[in-house]
Amino acid sequence: MEQQSAALRAMNDAVLAIAAEATIEPMLQQLAHSARELVDAKYAAIGVPDGEGAFAQFITSGMSDELIAAMGPLPRTHGLLGAMLTSPVPYRTTDIRRDPRFRGWWPSAHPQMRSFLGVPIVAGSGIVGALYLTDKVGADDFDESDQQLIEMLAVHAALAIEKTRLYERSRELSIVEERNRLARELHDSVTQKLFGITLTAESAATVVDRDPKEARQQIQRVQQLAGEAMEELRSLIFELRPPEVETEGLATALRKHVEVLARVHGNAVQLHVDCDADPRGAGDAEVMRIAQEALQNALRHAGAERIDVSLEADNGRLRLAVTDDGSGFDPADAALRARRLGLTSMEERARALGGRLSIASRPGEGTTVTLEVPR
Repeated sequence: MEQQSAALRAMNDAVLAIAAEATIEPMLQQLAHSARELVDAKYAAIGVPDGEGAFAQFITSGMSDELIAAMGPLPRTHGLLGAMLTSPVPYRTTDIRRDPRFRGWWPSAHPQMRSFLGVPIVAGSGIVGALYLTDKVGADDFDESDQQLIEMLAVHAALAIEKTRLYERSRELSIVEERNRLARELHDSVTQKLFGITLTAESAATVVDRDPKEARQQIQRVQQLAGEAMEELRSLIFELRPPEVETEGLATALRKHVEVLARVHGNAVQLHVDCDADPRGAGDAEVMRIAQEALQNALRHAGAERIDVSLEADNGRLRLAVTDDGSGFDPADAALRARRLGLTSMEERARALGGRLSIASRPGEGTTVTLEVPR
């Protein structure tokens, strides 16, 4: 009973750790570690096929970095590795070398292995991967209870793989959406200003001989428009290459972003940072993207004259709030959401971080976007 309780606690810890990962590589690594520890295996691996006879990902646990480097490229989906991807039935043996599907050790640096437990990872779409365990520590083979534990873990692994795939697809769509938005910004603001510069310069050229005073005024206007276009371009370049959140920290990156926006747009943008919010944290890049989206909405759509941004950390949670005095809107308006996909993107990012995003707004009364995520 005590051993069973310990196994269940270990399973619970493993599931929680896997669920906390938002991208596939760290999630697979955590999964391989958890599987190896659950059944006392010397080695563990998880493979996700690419559908073309190879593995898109093949993550190991129990091997040193030097050994992994010596083994070279990812294995192919053949032998017992491939067999676990063709049938949903688990398989275990006391000596992998006696199985007729065994193809030998390759490359030569590959460690010798005997006992083997393979469990397919089955999702709604089919077999999406497999868990491989070898060399049971302290015993000749893996038993039924080991298999049951890995089968339970495989169920959670299937859900986690599907979740991370959906999240990564969502991020790809968000990147496309962001690129489209920047293209619109270039067309709507910078292109129009450049067109204005061209017209004003032509006007100055036509009056330079007969009205030098008017020509000087037109040239001054050209200088003004050129300066505004440069600031718009700097803003867009900043958005394309924002400050490095990982190296500078979320608070510093957000402060730099606010300073640029205030200078370019001429709005009163204030930032308050709690002193405990400065240390690095997982997911800071996503928090930064949410802050950027909320600020852009306030500047571009709400016509806000004042924006207050606060970043606070307390009791293991990070809180970001962006409040503006703009036109406001109805957050439940489906038609508006269809036009402003950024709202949905922010909510998806918040969920992927394990947090919550709330939008408080009414027409004519401004907007407050609040994000709370575990730190």
